[in-house]
Amino acid sequence: MFNVVLVNPEIPPNTGNIGRLCVAVGARLHLIKPLGFDIGDKRVKRAGLDYWKKLDLVVWDSLENYFQSVGPAQIVLTGSKRGEIYYNIAFKPWDHILFGPETAGLAKNLFERFPLRIARIPIDLSKTRSLNLSTAAGIIVFEGLRQLKHVPG
Repeated sequence: MFNVVLVNPEIPPNTGNIGRLCVAVGARLHLIKPLGFDIGDKRVKRAGLDYWKKLDLVVWDSLENYFQSVGPAQIVLTGSKRGEIYYNIAFKPWDHILFGPETAGLAKNLFERFPLRIARIPIDLSKTRSLNLSTAAGIIVFEGLRQLKHVPG
């Protein structure tokens, strides 16, 4: 249904939790190198539990290699400081929802390159700079499923 794309993820348990989310809803997980860990890391697998082996996983050597395989109209960027509130984004089947690394988010040039579909989760930035990556992924993915009236299982 959806493609969840983690660009340079840094924290193994977040990737494991997002992998588990993808298995639960039938989404494909794309990991864009460099990764901040080895995907065989026991912390990734512990967070994904026994679901990791059921994960539809694609690992890309670079962001540019990944972009060569997907059309710009399928791209949904996520950011904590820019874009439309996530429920105002019109999600489509097979969208690719990109999340940046935990410490930096997506690079500014990506927002310039793909300015049309940027999803933002409204939070009080005076109190916290962002949500946990796996929390944000769950919010965005389930909004997309709600819009498409797709019920997993």
